[in-house]
Amino acid sequence: MAKLHFAIQVHGDKPCLYRKVPTMGNPRFGRMIPAMVTPMKDNLDLDLDRAQELADRLVKGGADSLIINGTTGESPTVFYPDKIELFKAVVAAVDGRIPVIANVGDNCTADTVGFASDVAKLGVDGFMCVVPYYNKPPQEGLYQHFSTIARSVELPIILYNIPGRCAVNMTAETSLRLAHDLDNVVAIKEASGDFDQVKAIVEGAPEGFCVYSGDDSATLDIMKLGGVGVISTIGNVAPARMKEIVELCAAGKWEEAAAANERLMPLMEGLFKTANPILVKEALKLAGFPVGGVRLPLVDATAEQSAELERTMREVGVL
Repeated sequence: MAKLHFAIQVHGDKPCLYRKVPTMGNPRFGRMIPAMVTPMKDNLDLDLDRAQELADRLVKGGADSLIINGTTGESPTVFYPDKIELFKAVVAAVDGRIPVIANVGDNCTADTVGFASDVAKLGVDGFMCVVPYYNKPPQEGLYQHFSTIARSVELPIILYNIPGRCAVNMTAETSLRLAHDLDNVVAIKEASGDFDQVKAIVEGAPEGFCVYSGDDSATLDIMKLGGVGVISTIGNVAPARMKEIVELCAAGKWEEAAAANERLMPLMEGLFKTANPILVKEALKLAGFPVGGVRLPLVDATAEQSAELERTMREVGVL
């Protein structure tokens, strides 16, 4: 299993991996966590060799952890057997240098439990689980979904709230209920866009529970509210630049952080001119590190989109 040097606390006379730890000095999974794209071959099969090369590139670029096969990793079109192979490849490439977090979330609780149990054997360091999409469950259903998953595994879990994709918002009350009731629910990726909700989670969370921005462009504001960092899309393309922003925020250097954030904002916003991860993959291609195309129903960037993206990348100094 990959090493979790910084996540271990001693409880009594035994080390405990999953006990909540303070966030200010050193959050369990760090502050800048790229949601890694999934490289594809020309025929759109997984390119596991390129996935390993990308994981190594991101580690060297300053990533604190990696999220594998999240939304930016095209999780809806990568099915369980391929996910397993992808997780195994990335764990091997990272080789314990930073934590590897596997996205195992699905909209069927029983399937998520079974899949998470299988993935736990691969050496990953944690899970991300998204709010169930399409079902539109009530808040009690969300609580029971996540609590059932958490009680079936030992690895730490990051909740993922993104109502724009899931058609339902997990309220602060539900998120806090999970955080207080389940020791291995250790963080949330908050992409609701509701800063009052984010503030309520930060203020009501148990010690050591981490709130991450789920939107690069909201990271500065969320960290001002007490968030610890970002699960990042732009971190695939400019990991060192995004790392600079979150570290300046963590150090309380708000003016410097705001200036660095403003310089990178055109690309943060530019990557979302069409559905993610179309333009992230195009940006990597423009940066000289092609990772292949996207699977249908997504489509590759148009020539016009690529040209606009290239101009933006030059404007912010990434090219």
